[in-house]
Amino acid sequence: MLDPSPALGYADGAYAAAFGEFGRPTSLPGSGGWLLERPVPGTADRDAMGPYPLFACQDWTALGKDLDALRDRLVSVTLVADPFGQYHESLLRETFDRVRPFKNHFVAELARPIDGIVSAHHRYYARRALKRVQVDVSRSPQEFAGEWTRLYSGLIERHEIGGLRRFSAASFARQLQVAGVVLFRALQDGTAVGAQIWYEAGTSVCESGVYGRSGTERVAYSHLAASSEAGYDVRVSYALYWAAVEYFRGRVDWLDLGAGAGVGERQDGLTAFKSGWATGSRPVYLCGSVLRPERYGYLVGAVSGPDGARGGRSIGDGGYFPAYRAGEFPGRDAA
Repeated sequence: MLDPSPALGYADGAYAAAFGEFGRPTSLPGSGGWLLERPVPGTADRDAMGPYPLFACQDWTALGKDLDALRDRLVSVTLVADPFGQYHESLLRETFDRVRPFKNHFVAELARPIDGIVSAHHRYYARRALKRVQVDVSRSPQEFAGEWTRLYSGLIERHEIGGLRRFSAASFARQLQVAGVVLFRALQDGTAVGAQIWYEAGTSVCESGVYGRSGTERVAYSHLAASSEAGYDVRVSYALYWAAVEYFRGRVDWLDLGAGAGVGERQDGLTAFKSGWATGSRPVYLCGSVLRPERYGYLVGAVSGPDGARGGRSIGDGGYFPAYRAGEFPGRDAA
């Protein structure tokens, strides 16, 4: 049964609407989640994906029935499951054809003392950054949509971001209106040199315990961060994360800090940075289902050619899913 309280963060239909450029938002009435329904190029077929970066819903036990109801019109569905969702891995495997570990998200348990959450290295650089910037917190950030879009445009240029993460100004305007949004702005002499978007959401945990606990938890998700060149110079990211930890302590139980760059456990700079704010990690699963096997097989064969060079692999054996869309989002794994 769905929680009668409003959906927040990634489970809010307004968040799915922010991705209307990539697909038609489609409500899943049983589970309370949302998908993006898309045409398969060059065909009359359609499939669906979860919104970037995570799919969230209120009742994971009802998701299978929601997907069954789509078998008459969608070839396949793929999504990345919220690591704080109300499920065991076994439920995902009952619901989807294909489930594989995708990434590990760094998480912080905010009931711990601050020294037990933030590393000494990060506390040092946070103190330094906070001497040079002031961090303001807004729970009504729509008025800063233009400012945020300018900061993120610099990030796009610096890292040559494309695909799902190359958000438009219209998308950002919608993302900043999602229920549960919190915007942190780092100001230097009155000018924004960095900002970070978070989504605060409630997570109901079943009595048997999703991770060995029971009751209701609240989680805040680090969504996006961006800074100007001046922000990089003062290491503004340390100030922003410190402000978030302080703000959310007492408000939520957990922070989801996201993953490092790429897929796997390589020690990139982003991984080292996020681990300094974390008390542990949680697995994130990439899930997919073929809803119309005959059409799926035809589409895979159409893109792979007679020798099947591109067609055979699924997410079950390490390949791209759905296989007929392989290469659609270059650099997706670095998201």
